[in-house]
Amino acid sequence: MGARPDFPAPPDALAISDDSLLDAYSETIASTVERVQDAVVYIGAHKDGPRGRQGGAGSGFLFTPDGYLLTNSHVVHGATALEVVRPDGTRSEAQLVGEDPDTDLAVLRIGASRNLPHLELGDSSRLRVGQIAIAIGNPLGFNHTVTSGIVSALGRSLRSSAGRMIDNVIQTDAALNPGNSGGPLLDSRGRVIGVNTAIIPGAQAICFAVAVNSAQWVVTQLFSHGRVRRAFIGLSGSTVPVSRRVARFLEIEQDSAVRVSEVQAGSPAALAGLRTDDLVVGIDGAPARTVDDLQRLLDESRIGKLCVLRVLRGAQPLYLSIYPLESRRA
Repeated sequence: MGARPDFPAPPDALAISDDSLLDAYSETIASTVERVQDAVVYIGAHKDGPRGRQGGAGSGFLFTPDGYLLTNSHVVHGATALEVVRPDGTRSEAQLVGEDPDTDLAVLRIGASRNLPHLELGDSSRLRVGQIAIAIGNPLGFNHTVTSGIVSALGRSLRSSAGRMIDNVIQTDAALNPGNSGGPLLDSRGRVIGVNTAIIPGAQAICFAVAVNSAQWVVTQLFSHGRVRRAFIGLSGSTVPVSRRVARFLEIEQDSAVRVSEVQAGSPAALAGLRTDDLVVGIDGAPARTVDDLQRLLDESRIGKLCVLRVLRGAQPLYLSIYPLESRRA
C-alpha cells in the first residue's frame, strides 16, 4: 500500500484557535452586557425602627418600559421607603406593587415613567444544562458587577425564607454575593432566564435563581390580585416514612407521606374530620409524599373546590372530602 496522502485541513479549522474561541466567548458576554446593563438597577430599602432608620440593599431589573421591575421579596420586605438608582445615577422613589415571600419575588414600580430600557423575559423551560449564564447586580456595594458561567442544573428546589419550597430553581456557577439578590440571570441573547436569589454560604460556585417562568406567573398574580393566591386547609404536619407493608396495604407506590401534627380549629381540615396523627398520602389522586408535595398541590386551582384527601388512620384507609379556602397570609 502506498503512503497515506496528507489531506489539507479545512480552511475554517485552520482559522480557529484557542485565542479566537476565547475572543468569541468574551464578545458574547460583553455585547450582551452592553445591551442590557441600563435596565439593571440598585435598590435601597429603608426601614424605620426603634434605633432609627436602617438600610438594606439589593438588585433589580426593569421588565416593562413604564417602570415595573422585579426583585427579591427579601430585599424589600418590611421596607418603609424604597429607592431605585439606575446606572446613569437617576434616583427614583419606588412603590411596592406586591410581593410573594413563598417564591422570594417582588414587583416594584418607579413613578409614571415611559420608554425606559427594560429586559426581555425568556423561557426557562427551554434551558439546557451547560449553556451560558450571565449575572448582573450590585454585590457587596460594587455596583453593576458582571459575572458569567453556565447553567449547572435545572429543576432544583430551594426553601424560601417563608418556609415554603420554591420549585424549578436554576443552579448556576455564575458567582453571586450579598447584594446580587433580585438581579437578572441572563442567556447569551440578553433574555432573562431567572431572578438571582441565593447562595450556599461556604460553598463555591453554587448559586440559585428563581426560574423566569415562575416569576412570570407570580407577576401575573400580583398584577391581578396584589398577592399570590394559594389554597389553605389548616393543618401542620411533617414528612414521615411509609413502610413497605403499609404501602402494599394501601396499594400505593410511595415511601413517605405527611403525618398530621396539628389541625386548626374551624379550618377546612377540621371540618373534613382530619385528626392529629392521621397520615395524608394524597389529594385528588396525586401522591403527597412530603409536606412540600402537599403545599404544591394546594394551589389556586383548588380554592373553594371539592377535593378528596386520601388518609390512613391507624390501619383504616379513609377518603375525606375537603373544601380548601384561600390563604390570607400576607
